[in-house]
Amino acid sequence: MDAQLFRDFFSSFPTMVSVVTALDADGEPRGFTCSAITAVSAEPPMLLVCVDKRSQTLRALRSSGAFVVNMLAADGQEAVRVFAGRSDRKFTHVRWRPAHVAAGAPVLLDGAYAHAECSVVRTVEAGDHWIFIATVDHCEVSSRPPLLHQRGTFHAWPARAPVDVRS
Repeated sequence: MDAQLFRDFFSSFPTMVSVVTALDADGEPRGFTCSAITAVSAEPPMLLVCVDKRSQTLRALRSSGAFVVNMLAADGQEAVRVFAGRSDRKFTHVRWRPAHVAAGAPVLLDGAYAHAECSVVRTVEAGDHWIFIATVDHCEVSSRPPLLHQRGTFHAWPARAPVDVRS
């Protein structure tokens, strides 16, 4: 399988955009832009996050055993830019508060429309990534429109009437 064709396949459909955050062993905030998140279970509530082995946040996720998934709103493109980079100073100009649970991991105060505070229950090595399976211990959602990513560009969720797919 050609790696570029594989990336083209997955970039061809819109995905949600989030910033996954955690505190490292020294209590310093870490985070990265992520679109590889999905629900795993409703009972108990669980999700998974796929993390590149080269991610500078990986060590913080492993040591803390907890993280926050900050779902970005349509106006969250600045957060995408900041957290997609490799800087150690991503939180210098980012407003955040400690999570109620999730070991105090950062909850972004700007650019996010929802967040889930999670506790890691299992990790699985998969190719060039680690999969973190976690319980969702607390979450909050607002009515702001989400940010989507498709084919290298960002879009706000379209405000259109829902489509009825029932037969």
